[in-house]
Amino acid sequence: MPFIKIYIHLVWATKNRTPLLTKEIRHKVFRHMKEYGESKSIHVDSVNGYLEHVHLLVSLNSDQNIATIVNLIKGESSHWINKNNLTTSNFGWQDEYFAVSVSRSHIERVRNYIFRQEEHHSLKNWSDEYDEFITKYGFEKG
Repeated sequence: MPFIKIYIHLVWATKNRTPLLTKEIRHKVFRHMKEYGESKSIHVDSVNGYLEHVHLLVSLNSDQNIATIVNLIKGESSHWINKNNLTTSNFGWQDEYFAVSVSRSHIERVRNYIFRQEEHHSLKNWSDEYDEFITKYGFEKG
């Protein structure tokens, strides 16, 4: 049996970055994402976000890959949001997402960052955070 401990910080936004994740629904959505992940043997360590995006810290198993996990969680959560009429318009996620590895020594810092999203976004908007991720992790804008 392999012993694997790989943590990935995932971030993605709502379609067109529309601020649909109001305070009234986002905690339901994030709880559902965690529960759904667990039902699919996806260890969702932490999940939180703000009006137009979500952050997850996940731990990969030996038979999992990032693209499959993201597609499963994004697809099922948008379906669940629409099925339960949680938003007044059709809900969807953007196709793009961020995925970066997290070293064991930084896990607690990433957890705290994820849990403090509301406080964080009182100081910085999503557009600035997005640009910061692009620069910090050396991604190229498409």
